[in-house]
Amino acid sequence: MNLLLSRPLSRRTLLKGLGAAIALPYLEAMVPRPLYGATAARASTAAAKTYPTRMAAIYFPNGLTLKDWKPATAGADYEMTRILKPLEAHRKEMLVISGLADNHGESNGDGPGDHARAMASYFTAAQPFKTAGENIRAGISIDQVMAQKVGGATMFPSLELGLEYGHQTGNCDSGYACTYENNLAWSSPTTPCQKAVNPQVVFDRLFGGAGDVSEAAGQEQVFRQSILDFVQEDTVRLSKHLGAMDRARMDEYLTAIRDVERRLQRPAPKITGEVAGGMARPGAMPELWSDHFRLMADLQALALQGDLTRVITMITGVEGSRRVFSEIGITDEHHGISHHKNDPAKIEQITQINVLQMQSVAYFVGKLKSIREGEGTLLDHMMVLASNGLSDGNTHRHSDLPTLMFGGANGKLNPGRHVAYDATAKTPIANLYLNMLQMMGAEAESFGDSTGRLGELNG
Repeated sequence: MNLLLSRPLSRRTLLKGLGAAIALPYLEAMVPRPLYGATAARASTAAAKTYPTRMAAIYFPNGLTLKDWKPATAGADYEMTRILKPLEAHRKEMLVISGLADNHGESNGDGPGDHARAMASYFTAAQPFKTAGENIRAGISIDQVMAQKVGGATMFPSLELGLEYGHQTGNCDSGYACTYENNLAWSSPTTPCQKAVNPQVVFDRLFGGAGDVSEAAGQEQVFRQSILDFVQEDTVRLSKHLGAMDRARMDEYLTAIRDVERRLQRPAPKITGEVAGGMARPGAMPELWSDHFRLMADLQALALQGDLTRVITMITGVEGSRRVFSEIGITDEHHGISHHKNDPAKIEQITQINVLQMQSVAYFVGKLKSIREGEGTLLDHMMVLASNGLSDGNTHRHSDLPTLMFGGANGKLNPGRHVAYDATAKTPIANLYLNMLQMMGAEAESFGDSTGRLGELNG
């Protein structure tokens, strides 16, 4: 317990200077001092109650190789499959869920267009209205329901991120508007949430006040300096009143911010040909998918650690994505090889991409595990959902979705197991969302096509 401050430090305290503002991580100085006669155990319990539950969701497009992902047995003693092996170090913090279905990803009389439906229905649990025009309609997404319930406590009710731009107008998938396959989060049935793809823009939103790298050259010049320089005076002043553990935690947090800055300041790669329909790629955009993922993962960790937001979604590629993964030697475009037609060589390529994706998730989860909060970690106080709207890109299968959850959600989630549901029953994935709402303290009786909460996640 910090003894240098006469009263608890406000959770909303910011380090400020010259248009920059940095939220603080959770510190012991923010915990109310125990009353006379209180024991250290009671103080520790009080500290644990100060950490809110947070949620981050990661969406992967184009399906995967299900046989190399799904464990053969349920329970705690399941064998890690080839695709899951990169997550071995996080087995105790990981809940593998199989057998759930996105029933509104199916055609249900609307014909082809599975990629558009997969993305648009996955987090909304609603059937997208088939149109290539402006009269789009799906449903409010589960992350935005959370944001409405808990987002008022943070600077940003939610963050929507992505690793790939996509067209927001026109016809992209068999009569479905492009916006369907490019957006996971919807603030209303007719309004998708714009995702941020450029890490520099995300950094400026989180720490630079109203700054935006695209606004003016003067702003760009400002951000060539370290944002930590602008708040140095506030940092020194506050540190004098913190205990040794809090000072160490502050130093770790600010060092992480500086590390992200250095990576953003690297020269942008040279781009040949048209990108995103002629759109020039913004500066500081990582060239490799894996580098882009890790940079966005670090930004998410900072945002969650600083309690700037408690709800984040990130799509790692648009549905039908045609990007390549040159870091692992795959130069054929993703969507094309996902339709492998049982060609062993293409199946192997898709599996290699899936392994790379799980390696990246392992990096993010490890980052969250490394951040201390009270007696536990940031991961203990949140949940991470990693999933895909298609269990098989070749056949456009919307059932038996590959679903992973990480973390403890403040004791409400019991990981370390494989929970297997009967895939033929097509239990709605919306049932899982009811559990997630409950864990976030934002309970609801129903959502989309839900039929009730899943009973095996915390027991």
